[in-house]
Amino acid sequence: MTSDDNQFDWSRAPDPRPDPAREVGGVIVNGKLVARESALDFSFVASAGPGGQNVNKRATKCVMRVPLRALDLRPDQLDRLASLASLYLTQGGELVIDCDENRSQGRNKDGCIERLADLIRRAWNAPKPRKKTKPSKGSIRRRLDGKRERGEVKKQRRRVDD
Repeated sequence: MTSDDNQFDWSRAPDPRPDPAREVGGVIVNGKLVARESALDFSFVASAGPGGQNVNKRATKCVMRVPLRALDLRPDQLDRLASLASLYLTQGGELVIDCDENRSQGRNKDGCIERLADLIRRAWNAPKPRKKTKPSKGSIRRRLDGKRERGEVKKQRRRVDD
């Protein structure tokens, strides 16, 4: 038996680092703590849909409320987030995100946090401004030549008057 046989295969080891979307201290996006755990308000209600007796007995649907002012984002990022998440936004400036995809509270809570992190990731960078383009002179000429030729073909179909 060689010493290589006793070596631990680190490529198969579980990743010891925590999930970057959810830290013990809150929500982290792009390496920055964006929302502290204390700013996230979770409540659990009875879920609708299939699930048999479990859905009738347990409150597994997670509803997370987060005030926009509690998020550590720049004003332009907050504006983009508000427009992206307009369906989840209350008049009081709170994001209300729910998740009832799983049968456990913990997974649904993680789902809410992941949805918030995804919204923040999408609002993080400003979209690139659209560059106005102009058709080239050659393409304009080809388009007009084609129109002219098509007009000539249609003119040939007319009835000849003497």
